Amino acid sequence: MEVRIDKYLWCIRVYKSRTDATDACKGGKVKVNGGDVKPSRPVQVGDVITARKGAVCYTYKVLDLVDKRQGAANVPPYAQNLTPEEELLKLRAPVETFFLKRDRGAGRPTKKDRRQMDSLWNELDYGVPDDMDE
Repeated sequence: MEVRIDKYLWCIRVYKSRTDATDACKGGKVKVNGGDVKPSRPVQVGDVITARKGAVCYTYKVLDLVDKRQGAANVPPYAQNLTPEEELLKLRAPVETFFLKRDRGAGRPTKKDRRQMDSLWNELDYGVPDDMDE
């Protein structure tokens, strides 16, 4: 049996929808054995998958292949959760909220404004400015 990475991540409940899993693969948020993957890459037993959701990087080891979505109680035979404790602690960290205020009547943000806002959000989520990713 051959299973695509996006379908596998959806089946083991890493992402809520198959579309979310596909978008994460396309966006570089999913790595298999340390390398970026396309959504169509087949998964093999023994692969180590790292999936970033928000500020947390989840790590799973593929124990068996599955092509149908599983209930939460049925996931352990298919994937072993190797996520380090310090990553899970990020879930309990206080959430910093802030509002981007625009002047009334300023209209829609320009493309430049949108890039600046996205850069600010990424910096807050991951602590790394966008120009430092490489």
